Amino acid sequence: MSDGHPRPGPPAGGAPGPGPAPDPTYQYWQYGQPDPYGQYGQYAWSQDSQQYHQSHLPHQHQHPEPVSEFHHAPQAGWNGWDGWPDGAGAQAQQAQQAQQAQQAQQAYEFQHPADAEPARAFGGPEAAGAPAPFVPQQSQAPSPQQAQQDAPQGRRAARLARRAGAPDGPTGASSAAPGSADGRIGEAPPQGRRAARTARRGGAPDGPAPAAGARPRGGGGQGPQRNHRWAGLVKGVALCAAVAAAGMLVLRAGAAVEGLGGSPAHPGGGPDTAAVAVGAGAVPDPGRVVQIVAHPDDDLYFMNPDLRYSISAGHPVTSVYLTAGEADGVNAAPAKGATTKGATAKPDKPAYAEARQNGIRAAYAKMATGDRSSAWKRTVVPTKGGGHAEVDVLVANPRVNLVWLQLREAGHGYADVPDSLHGLWDGKVARLESMLSSGTPVKQRFAYSKDQVVQTLAGVLEQYAPTTVRFQDPTPGRYPDTKQYTDHQDHFYGARFVQMATAAYAKDVKDRPHFAVQNYVGYFNGSLPSALDPQEAKEKLDSLDTYAWLDRQNHCGSDAGCGDLKVSDHPAGNRWTDSINYARGTGTNWLTSDKDHGLWAFKVLDGQVAVWHRPGPVGAWRGPDLLPGTGMDPGASAVTLKDGRIAVFGTRTSFGARPTDYRREVVHAVQKSPGADGFGEWQSLGTPETADETWTSDISAPAVSVDGTGQPAAYVRDGAYGLRGRVQQADGGWGPWEKHGGEDLHGAPVTATDGAGRRIVLSATSKSVVGWAQPKPGAPLGRVTATGLPDTTLPLTAEGREGGVRLWFRKPGSGNVRTALMTADGGLKVNHMTDLGGLNGFGSVTASGHVLAGRAAGGQLGSEVGPGRPWGRSPLMFVGAPSSTMTGKNMVSLAVVGLDARLYVTSSADAPDAYLAPWQPVGPRNAAP
Repeated sequence: MSDGHPRPGPPAGGAPGPGPAPDPTYQYWQYGQPDPYGQYGQYAWSQDSQQYHQSHLPHQHQHPEPVSEFHHAPQAGWNGWDGWPDGAGAQAQQAQQAQQAQQAQQAYEFQHPADAEPARAFGGPEAAGAPAPFVPQQSQAPSPQQAQQDAPQGRRAARLARRAGAPDGPTGASSAAPGSADGRIGEAPPQGRRAARTARRGGAPDGPAPAAGARPRGGGGQGPQRNHRWAGLVKGVALCAAVAAAGMLVLRAGAAVEGLGGSPAHPGGGPDTAAVAVGAGAVPDPGRVVQIVAHPDDDLYFMNPDLRYSISAGHPVTSVYLTAGEADGVNAAPAKGATTKGATAKPDKPAYAEARQNGIRAAYAKMATGDRSSAWKRTVVPTKGGGHAEVDVLVANPRVNLVWLQLREAGHGYADVPDSLHGLWDGKVARLESMLSSGTPVKQRFAYSKDQVVQTLAGVLEQYAPTTVRFQDPTPGRYPDTKQYTDHQDHFYGARFVQMATAAYAKDVKDRPHFAVQNYVGYFNGSLPSALDPQEAKEKLDSLDTYAWLDRQNHCGSDAGCGDLKVSDHPAGNRWTDSINYARGTGTNWLTSDKDHGLWAFKVLDGQVAVWHRPGPVGAWRGPDLLPGTGMDPGASAVTLKDGRIAVFGTRTSFGARPTDYRREVVHAVQKSPGADGFGEWQSLGTPETADETWTSDISAPAVSVDGTGQPAAYVRDGAYGLRGRVQQADGGWGPWEKHGGEDLHGAPVTATDGAGRRIVLSATSKSVVGWAQPKPGAPLGRVTATGLPDTTLPLTAEGREGGVRLWFRKPGSGNVRTALMTADGGLKVNHMTDLGGLNGFGSVTASGHVLAGRAAGGQLGSEVGPGRPWGRSPLMFVGAPSSTMTGKNMVSLAVVGLDARLYVTSSADAPDAYLAPWQPVGPRNAAP
């Protein structure tokens, strides 16, 4: 949020008056030691333990587990930050930790293998046997969709059954493959029966072993019976997994035959088959989301509804706040600050910071539990940067965490403020001091250098081991007339610190999962068409209403106030609750096929381009394999060159030795030979931006196409909101960055070639779509042309078909998908726009053949598999944009990368009454590379 800019004042009503905040006594503890706060409901703001919200004390009997076993619950002194005692005492503690961790981990893995890795500290050394996080058992019950993820691994299930362990996935599978209309694809193959026979020999499940000397309950005769039941269970698991594997293989083989030119088969044959099959795919691992923002409320304004989707789906979510958001310290609209009853009339920065924290806790509690006053556990954790952070864990849903780093904010959107993240980045101050809120358990002030901020953030990432990292846009640009930043300086300089931290985390921490990154547009959302439908916008506004503390009821018991009254008169901000836009990663050309009907997928993981490859139509997938070269920004696009090789394009960020050396440039890598796994080194195409200070290095992701002469060209939107392009010459070199005109361009351009081989380029503006076209292949791009299309949300998708280039986009304020055919005969023309409907939602859509897919309301993938067919909703939640491609004569392949940073693929015959095959996860579960 804009801290330091005028905000509307509060409505009428009372609120607690200003007063001194309690001075609590907080305690530190270490793994293996008793929790000084006791169990749920007994942690304290005073020497006598009490809960943050005393109204929740009666609930303590419902939560007997100590916080030290919360999933995602960080603790002070983790991994040696406070230092283990020297000598035998340290060894004894480590031995005790290792034993506890082993027991807890065994039980946890049996319930949910996907989250089996123990929690880590804020960047400290690896703890010897840190306890596994607690996860309520009822939340881990496997669904049939989860069971299908590992169904193709029939032989693997048999091997695991021989070892008397549960397969690597939820213990259960359907006896018929998804997508089977009558369930007859269900006869056990030989390997399934062998696995069952192996299990019948007495394998024990992969669960917690009984303690030595423990007696079976119910008498001595119960032991063999229980073992028999376990053997039966493992037998059933192995049998079901093998059966589902057989079904999957049948579906894959049949689909491949259809794609190579056979007549499509339609099991069941009914018109509803597509919708059923789409909804029956595999559910991805939940993954772990960490989002890092500059101020309290940036997440609510600019990352919702993604935030709410993740919380509603039960994903572990941690939000990290870089600054305290103290602004001017007045918890009221500036015009009413001196007279508003019940507000903090005089500047009190610690109190206002606390009020904003209280508002965030209330908003998250309501999203997660429906009760804004649901209790939080507030603790202190040392950071890798040498300071301390407050960590809040939602008692009723400990998967929801808040981390408060509490640095000073700039207090102004663009003015020169040395004591800020911007000033620290530029070296105007050597250290940035903390601004502790009045109610925080952190009592010792600190200051961070630039490196220490990076270390602190890297430590947070190391602790939570995310599979998806969300943060703000590091290159938002400037307004062309005033040259002021289009976003708050804290937002994008904070994002640059996060960029450096993710790079350090990826480089230095090896025992971690892969992670994907998603960046979000900030203030400029208010100048763009609304991306959300009315219901989604209302849900988003509801969270801001809670944060803004509209009713002034003292539900939090804090003298500082229970929310941010600066936004209470207008919680929607500058139309920010009507929209959400990704700053990068909106391209839909990252999945492609080769001449042998193999598939290639390219997404950025760990700051490197990851490659997945399936050789031929039914080969085994491999990947992710990371191409050498770091610093890659979210979003990669692939194009097939004239000689059959694949070229991958993207942008890369480098930091340099000086603050002004920050640079974003276009790069590409080319396959060494058609079909080869190897790619050449990254080659730079540079950037049309001469200096970071000019436009904050604001260039879009490149749009690339190859015209009828085999000539590739790459186009970007530059910082001045125009189109720039480079074309490869006959000798292999690239021409200069040429200006192609245009104004008010936003997002990333798209390009494709028509039936005559002419290149067409299209870009969204804040009011319409404009385009460029080659008069003939090999010719320069023509002039910018207004299409006359209505306003559209930012992401566009283009594909050459029907003799022209078809464009897909979304209707503002609705999410419905629209399409229009663009032709280049006699200049760029638009031919008949059509509204295709959809499941609301926002963001890019992908289209190949009869398949159309994009994010639906709720965050899952919605798809249509033929004109007039009902839209279906899969259970997949994903990062960035989906991608699809034609494979073979009449086969469509579709892919997404889930929030677990894992690739998921499906396919469909390109026929009017086809269906999507069950989703397949590619590669192992994302635990560590």
